[in-house]
Order: sequence, then C-alpha cells, then structure tokens
Amino acid sequence: MQPKGFSLKEEYTHQPELEDNYSLKWDGEWQITFEVFRDLGIAFAVVIIMIYILIVGWFQNFIVPLVMLAAIPLSLIGIVLGHWMLHAYFTATSMIGFIALAGVMVRNSVLLIDFINIRLREGIPLKQAIIEAGAVRTTPILLTAGAVALGAVIILFDPIFQGLAISLMGGTITSTFLTLIVVPLLYFKMMRKNGIESLKSKS
Repeated sequence: MQPKGFSLKEEYTHQPELEDNYSLKWDGEWQITFEVFRDLGIAFAVVIIMIYILIVGWFQNFIVPLVMLAAIPLSLIGIVLGHWMLHAYFTATSMIGFIALAGVMVRNSVLLIDFINIRLREGIPLKQAIIEAGAVRTTPILLTAGAVALGAVIILFDPIFQGLAISLMGGTITSTFLTLIVVPLLYFKMMRKNGIESLKSKS
C-alpha cells in the first residue's frame, strides 16, 4: 500500500529526478534496447546528412539528392515484410542492416541518374535517356543486389545476426526493384516540372 499523498510514477528512459515520490524504473533489457536504438537512430541521421552533402557537392543541385534518397525508405518495405514472414523481431542488428543498406540503395540511384544526365548532355531526349538508363544500369544494380542478398544467407539462421540478414536480404531485393521504377519516375517528373528536356546546352 502506498502512503496517502503519494503516487507511483513509472520511468522508462531515465532515472527519477527527485526522491520525494515513489517511482518504478524499468531497467535491464528495456534500458539497453532504448539506448541502442537511440544511438543507432542518431547514427542513421548523421549518415543521411553526409550522403546528402556528398551528392549535392557532386551534382551541384539540392533537389536531385532528395530523389536519390527516396530509395532508402523503399527498403523498409522489404525489411518489414521479411521480419513478418520469418516471425522475427526487429532487433539492433536489423537496424544496423537498414543503415548499411542506405549507401547501397543511394548508389543504385546515383548509377541511374548519372547515366541519365550523361545522355541528356549528349542531346538525347529526357524520356529516351531514362529508358536507356534502365536498360544499361539494371544489370550492375541487380548484380550488386544479388551479391548482398546471397552474402547475407550465411548468417540468416544465426540467433544474434538473423535480423541483420533479414534486413539485408529483404531490404535489398525490394528496394532494388522499386528503385528501378520509382527513382526514374521521380526524376522524370522533377525534370519535366522544371521544363528540362536536355542538358546539351549546359555542357
């Protein structure tokens, strides 16, 4: 029984600030999980900012990197489906896999858009350049995705690193196929909105 005038307050993420009331602190695995995901979330945010800055420096454009970064959330579809199909929990290693995939997925977008820009500078119409980019860049993108997915099979049944394997496999497969469709469409829409059909005059 609690004394009159006192209440029981639950703390989940930090120690009670004062000792003038009763508190229940959930600790142990919960505290470790909270701290790990908090730190990984901060690391992921830093990674995204760094990738954005690098792409802005390369393409000299603030909008194009946003199109490329659109591939990252697409990997979440495969990651969530993969964990659901295998009845696995989303663990810290799953988050690490998601962060690791960010660079791979953006690389695929860079391959597509860089090729599109090369063809545009040669005077090729925007629509034709996008079609050619898909035809030429699909093979290396699929090879990269296959290498990542097959490499993750080795640790798929490991009790600790299973989440990492599921994230790498599910995220890579789903995001790769969606990237080949979504990123060119977004870039096409962006260029059309800005009235750009060719970059030949800017070369």
